[in-house]
Amino acid sequence: MRYLPLNDADRQAMLKVIGAGAIDDLFADVPKDALNAKFDLPDHQGELEVERALGAMAAKNRAAGAGPSFIGCGAYKHHIPATVDHIIQRSEFLTAYTPYQPEIAQGTLQYLFEFQTQVAALTGMEVANASMYDGSTGCGEAALMARRVTKRNKTILSGGLHPHYGAVTRTNLELVNAKVVQSPMDVDASEDIVSQIDDDTACVIVQTPDVFGNVRDLTPIAEAAHAKGALLVAVVTEVVSLGALKSPGDMGADIVVGEGQSIGNGLNFGGPYVGLFATRQKYMRQMPGRLCGETVDAEGKRGFVLTLSTREQHIRRDKATSNICTNSGLCTLAFTAHMTLLGEAGLRKLAALNHEAACKTADALGAIPGVEVVNKNYFNEFTLRLPKNAEEVVEQLANEGVLAGVPGGRLWPHDGADNLLIVAATECVTDADIAAFATRLGEALK
Repeated sequence: MRYLPLNDADRQAMLKVIGAGAIDDLFADVPKDALNAKFDLPDHQGELEVERALGAMAAKNRAAGAGPSFIGCGAYKHHIPATVDHIIQRSEFLTAYTPYQPEIAQGTLQYLFEFQTQVAALTGMEVANASMYDGSTGCGEAALMARRVTKRNKTILSGGLHPHYGAVTRTNLELVNAKVVQSPMDVDASEDIVSQIDDDTACVIVQTPDVFGNVRDLTPIAEAAHAKGALLVAVVTEVVSLGALKSPGDMGADIVVGEGQSIGNGLNFGGPYVGLFATRQKYMRQMPGRLCGETVDAEGKRGFVLTLSTREQHIRRDKATSNICTNSGLCTLAFTAHMTLLGEAGLRKLAALNHEAACKTADALGAIPGVEVVNKNYFNEFTLRLPKNAEEVVEQLANEGVLAGVPGGRLWPHDGADNLLIVAATECVTDADIAAFATRLGEALK
């Protein structure tokens, strides 16, 4: 083919250089049964037949909106106004890919600038980027940034941090031979994380509300970290909580990362989502990704440009703060449009509705014999301790039309979390949904 410039001689020369005898040698570590796996699918069908077959498969799934849903743990079902979808399809914002040419990408640059402003205000920080892939990768980037700022090698992960965020962060830090201290699973927010901070600590990473739903006061941890010259990284997986709770910045956080999915973005089967990343201005040049700024053009008119972009696409790889290659542009725009529609008053009202729904749900479920609500303080998510295996209960309730939450055993399969059930209740939950959940759960535990 004219589009494939290499001939057989070229390929053999390349294989010789790397010490491989044939192309198949490159796949030696892959099990043969995986390479030659047979799938229960026909080898060939027409387009119409394929659509029918895939449609039948999709019909076996149960959508979160098909009935009562109490699933959370970092991905939340919220109402998204139809206006959001209308706005993100307007031509002013449908500029191609990434805004390297500001003169033809003013729509994209402006909403990224507005997004940064909103994120900084929500988190109580001075500067925010635009943006990260999602919350978990933002958490990993924050740990790497803290190492650059402090020139230290130890990162402490709270036992209340979402285990997926912890896994991504550990993967990033292993690549730079950093030391990671993972605190044990902390169901009731009673861990003593302060005692672990020493002179080698680069940062402490703590989530609030944490993965179990506990609302945490980060102030004492921030003070202890700063006394040792370390940074506090605050993680927020439910951004709606910032409409009701004290911001991480006001509690002394140095870096705030989070997941913005709850604002403007549907569950989307787990993605794409939009990562939030904010910090103090003094650390701005160590921040990953890019920063959009406001300026004036030659005629004095307001305009927007990429002010700071320290990713590997723009400068020498060894000088980049990050190899993040793009941002979640459409998800960012959806976030910005929804936040603009809400405004401060709307966000506070939305947060209040979420907390009210969670309180009603916790009261109803906590009244069932044998069920214990673990949390003392929570926003719209809390943890139940059941007298039975939570995974089995969730499966039974799903078959009865109720999506009951996330069983702890799925996230901590080896840590004795089998009887824990993490439940989320948003503004989408109705009194009828709560009653159905309570009834089905009571029956399942008999």
